[in-house]
This record gives sequence, C-alpha cells and structure tokens, in this order.
Amino acid sequence: MNLSHKLQNAASPFSTLRQRNFGLVWSSIMLGGMGAQMETLVMAWFVLTLTDSPFLVGLAGSARMAANILALFAGAIADRMPRHLLLSGVGFVMGSLAIILLALLLTDTLEVWHIFVISFASGLARIFQMPAGQSLAADSVPQGRISTSVALINSGMNLNLIIGPLIGGILFEAFGPEGAYALISALYISSGVCALFIRVSRLTEQTRESVWRLVLGGLRYVKVQQALWAGLLVAVIINLTGFPFHTTLMPIFAKDVLGTDARGLGLLISAFGIGALFGSFALASVQNMKHTGRLLIVAVIVWHASMVVFSTSTSFPTSLAVLVVSGMAFSATLVLILTVLLRTALPEYRGRIMGLRVLAIYAHTFGSLSSGGMASLWGAPVAANINAVWGVTMLGLLAFIAPKLRRA
Repeated sequence: MNLSHKLQNAASPFSTLRQRNFGLVWSSIMLGGMGAQMETLVMAWFVLTLTDSPFLVGLAGSARMAANILALFAGAIADRMPRHLLLSGVGFVMGSLAIILLALLLTDTLEVWHIFVISFASGLARIFQMPAGQSLAADSVPQGRISTSVALINSGMNLNLIIGPLIGGILFEAFGPEGAYALISALYISSGVCALFIRVSRLTEQTRESVWRLVLGGLRYVKVQQALWAGLLVAVIINLTGFPFHTTLMPIFAKDVLGTDARGLGLLISAFGIGALFGSFALASVQNMKHTGRLLIVAVIVWHASMVVFSTSTSFPTSLAVLVVSGMAFSATLVLILTVLLRTALPEYRGRIMGLRVLAIYAHTFGSLSSGGMASLWGAPVAANINAVWGVTMLGLLAFIAPKLRRA
C-alpha cells in the first residue's frame, strides 16, 4: 500500500464530518455532550462539598438515570416522528433546566432537593437523545460508513470527556457553580439550534402505528436476534459495573484517596477522556471492521482490569496514566456495542434499538447507588474492585450463552 493510499484511508473518517447533515448531527451531540460532562462533574462536586456524603453523590447520579425505564417508549417515538426535532427538543429542555438551576443559585434559594428534581427532569429529557441522535447518525451516512459514524460520534463525546470536566472544574473553582452553569445552559441551547437544521430523509416511511404497538414490535424483533439482545446485555453490565467508576467513584477517589480538589478531579476525568479519544479515533480509522463481538469482549475485560489497577494507586501521576488506558477500553466498548447494534438492526427499528440501549443505562442507577454505598462503608478502592470482578464474571457468562455475540 503506497503512502498516498494510506493517507487517504487515514483522512476518510474525517471526510464524513464534511457531509452537511452528519456534521450537524455530530455538532448537536458534541455540544450537548460537553454540557452534560460539565454538569456531571459540577453537580457531583457540588453535592459532595455541600453534604460530604458519598451516598448522596451516588443518589444524585441515580436520579438522573431514573427516567431511563421509559427509554423504549422514547425509541418508539424516535421511529414515529422527525428525529431532528426530538434531538433539538432535548437541547432546549436541558438548557431550560440548567437556567432554572442557575437562577436558584443566583438567588441563593437552592436546596438539595432541587438538585434531585432537576437531575431527574434532565434525565427524562435525555432518554430521547440517544435514540434520536444515534439513529440520525446512521441515517445520514451509507450503510458501509455506520461504524465510522459511530466512532466519530463517540470521538466527539470523548473529546467532551476531556474538555468538559476540565472546564467545569476550573469554572467551579474560579466562579463557583454559577459560572459553570452559565456555560452549561448555553451549550445545551446551542445543541438544540444545530439539530433544527438537520435535513435527513427517512430510510423508511413513518408509521402510523401506536407507540405501544411499536414497542411490542421492537421487543419481538430483538427477541429473535441473539446478537442484538446480547449486545444490549453487555450495555447493562458496563452501566452496572463500569460507568460508576468514573461518574460516582472518581470524585471520592480524588478527595479521599488522592487528596485533590475540583481541578484535580477535572484532570483525572480528562485523562480518562484523552484515552477514550485515542481509542475512538483508532476505531474510526478501521474500515470494514471484523470480529466486532470478540473485540467487544476484550475491551470490557481491559476496562475492568484497569479499575483494579487504579484502585491500588495513591500517586496522582500514576492514576492519570492508568486512566488513559481505562479510557481507551471504555471508548472501544461503547463504539463496538453501537456498531453491533446498528449493523444488525434494520433501519426501521433503529430508534427502538437505541431506546433499548438507553434503557440499559438504567442499570447505572443501581450501579451508582451500590457504588456510593460500598464507598461509604469500605472506601472507593474496595467498591471499584468489587465492580470489576462482578463485571468480568457476568460478561463471561454472557459470552458462553450467546455465541453469536462472539461471531458478530
């Protein structure tokens, strides 16, 4: 292979971003994701400094995920109405909620229960984001580019994971939560504006079936597709055992184990995001990806093993290095799950499949609560180790009973 051909292959994933509709989808998800990453850090640190309770930090994260039980209905709606309007609505609703919280902060009337209510309402809006956004990403590119589009979307989200927490931590320390939430609200609203300009033709005719019938049809479709239900169960496992590592446990590691502040927490999560960005860029450059299921299993195992290594560290630089590896495995896991799901599912089912993918995130509610509880009782390192062992065990059982996942 000559040099010019290699350079063309390396550049081809980014040429997808120059396509108008995919570029707008990417921009909308990117802006909303940056706001979400900032808000996750700011809210977790604010609750921790306000209450000094790791359990309440976990409860705040759980409140944001509580509405995910309705995600299958959100997916059916994404298959029934214009997806770009749904994605736009998510941005505007979340921006409005951020403005309300900002107003409560500025008027010094914010109470802890307000945080939980706003967190729940924000989570209710966000259940429409993945079914609409990921389906739009697949709709706006040819079938052969779906894995590239997924990797590019994930790259943007991982870039947010680097920039968002870092900016959030700096703004929190410099201007308090008020300064952080001013930018968060602007990012959400900008996300909604970008989505309004998306013009993607639906690959299938919009159905007039009721939402309930669409939900049942989606469940029946998944039931007979082993690769689909196995991929969704992998998503359940990682949300139960993997995601709490960098959402719920990381602020506790930063404060109690590494003895750092909000800026240090931002650096830790940014290191995780740097690894995630490298991982997604690497996968975006792979054309006609093969052995996706096997790669997915390996990525999940590496992610959980890195949690064990991280829990043994009391050195800030060492922790940063481990988080880069952890982020790469995390990113690969997300890209590979979505690749399996979107490649396998017919276009008319994509919204509902992504709705089920969001429903899998509901496991994070229990993972966040249990991780916060274990950290309160035994410390963050023990909680991370228990999650790692439990996650790998469940993955091994799933790989055994679902051989089509390994062959996906």
